[in-house]
Amino acid sequence: MATTDLRVQTTYRQILSMALPISLAMLVPQINFLINNIFLGGLGEHELASAGITGVYYLIFAVAGSGLNNGLQSLIARRAGQNLHREIGQVFFHGIWVALGFAFAGIAFTTLIAPGILRALIEDVTISTQVIDFLLIRIWGLPFLYLYVMRNALLVGTNQTRLLVWGTLAEAVTNIALDYALIYGHGGLPKLGFNGAAYASILAEATGLVVIYWIIHRKGLNRQFALFENIRWDPSLVKSIIARSSPLVAQFVISIATWEYFYILVEHHGSRALAISNTMRNIFGVVGIFAWAFASTTNAMVSNIIGQGREEEVLPLIRKIVKVSMLFSAGIIIILNIHPAGYLSIFGQGPAFIAEAIPVLRIVSVALLMMSFGTIWLNAVTGTGNTLINLMIEVITLIIYCLYVYVTLEYLDLPITWGWGSEWVYWISMFTMAFIYMRSGNWRGKKI
Repeated sequence: MATTDLRVQTTYRQILSMALPISLAMLVPQINFLINNIFLGGLGEHELASAGITGVYYLIFAVAGSGLNNGLQSLIARRAGQNLHREIGQVFFHGIWVALGFAFAGIAFTTLIAPGILRALIEDVTISTQVIDFLLIRIWGLPFLYLYVMRNALLVGTNQTRLLVWGTLAEAVTNIALDYALIYGHGGLPKLGFNGAAYASILAEATGLVVIYWIIHRKGLNRQFALFENIRWDPSLVKSIIARSSPLVAQFVISIATWEYFYILVEHHGSRALAISNTMRNIFGVVGIFAWAFASTTNAMVSNIIGQGREEEVLPLIRKIVKVSMLFSAGIIIILNIHPAGYLSIFGQGPAFIAEAIPVLRIVSVALLMMSFGTIWLNAVTGTGNTLINLMIEVITLIIYCLYVYVTLEYLDLPITWGWGSEWVYWISMFTMAFIYMRSGNWRGKKI
């Protein structure tokens, strides 16, 4: 097989060629997740409320996988910038075993520790029972998910983003079909109600995993990057992956864990407030895909460019990506705010629900615009390899965030509109620190 040049350029065309396939790959599961919540909303307000807590809880472990993915991706992208094809396979192989270790740690925590914590924190007994029963099933999808997201590190890190779509499409189609069948009992399958969504999601993740690895094999990427050839266990490489990824895993887990804390405080305001907040998370999922896609592109491109020895091009590249990211996000946000009731009505909760949710949606819309540039600058830090700086930025930001949500939602007992203002606090704080660090130039010369 001919050797492919894996070095990227800093053009708008290169940015879009990487980011748009990532966006599509992210859009499919987010639409899938949205439809999942629509099905659960059809069961009632309590189910829609419970889905908010279960969704964010599982997201904690999903983003731990994203932290592994991003750390691995920066290592692969650096090797790609150096055109070291066979070393990419070594990094990928060891990354898989690290990911499986993290997956089974997550299963153990959820099975043995999480139920006691959730019972203590959730005031509504019906919701707490529903949440725990669901999560004890759902968490077994974690090994499939972690092996699945490892393909992101390989495909994005080697500029093969167009291949991302097929695995996510297979996962989405499977999940939507099984959601409909298992939640409501169609097609000869049992009617499992709320827990039907858990089984559907596990089977969908397994399907996506099989499809994407078949594509990697079919396209010959396993041969091009020597993914499973002459594999020799290298403890130093495992140490490098963990050292690069652990701060990102900690950063992402702490970030989403504080979001779970936010949702638990919202639950104290009643099931409607929690159900409204769950619809806001769907907005973050669907509208935020472009920001996340451009953020992932930033991580890979910054690492690749540094690997080529072109450090002076890093800041101009970031500014280009920010412009495009803000343009895409702003377009969707404007459309969403022209007729917000149309979006909110799909959850089938009635006019009173919609009237209470619209002011929250306005606050969230501004936060999404902040996210469209804030997450770019943070992922630029990731691309430099200084993941400890990422962790420090996240910890400081989340301390400020938690203080804000406690004071507004618990101490002052203000409406959830004020609580969702925490997203403004979060993104402004994060952007400011990441921007100052990248402008300082202290990342120059970092070897990974």
